[in-house]
Amino acid sequence: MTQASEGAVEEAGAAREIERIATTPDWYEPYRISQAVKAGGLIHVSGQAGIDERGRTVSDDFLTQGRQAFANVERVLAAAGASLADVVKVGIFVTDMAADLDHVLTLRGEFLSEPYPADTLLEVSSLAQPDWRIEVEVTALAR
Repeated sequence: MTQASEGAVEEAGAAREIERIATTPDWYEPYRISQAVKAGGLIHVSGQAGIDERGRTVSDDFLTQGRQAFANVERVLAAAGASLADVVKVGIFVTDMAADLDHVLTLRGEFLSEPYPADTLLEVSSLAQPDWRIEVEVTALAR
């Protein structure tokens, strides 16, 4: 199930539309974060981790978490009426670059296609939950 809420924001005399995108269940709501926002012809998807529909980390394995994170991105994009083919920018955050760079390349090959989106890959000291090893955020064109 999906839901969207819209709000008009007055800016310099012109209204602009911002649509909140969410899926059910929405694990972001308690933290006052939108799963995605559609505005200005773009969809900005918040970082998605390897969690299942109950909010539990799917595995300790990097590729399993990564596949779930990308599946979660796909789910949010679908709620916004888009797909991974519409993605123009990806941000991937990992906790161990040396150990997992090859796995990131595997995930890119499984989920992204030409023309490949722009991408930023960063190693971070930790993510929101201590057992998370990867988080993926994207920007996509709105249809």
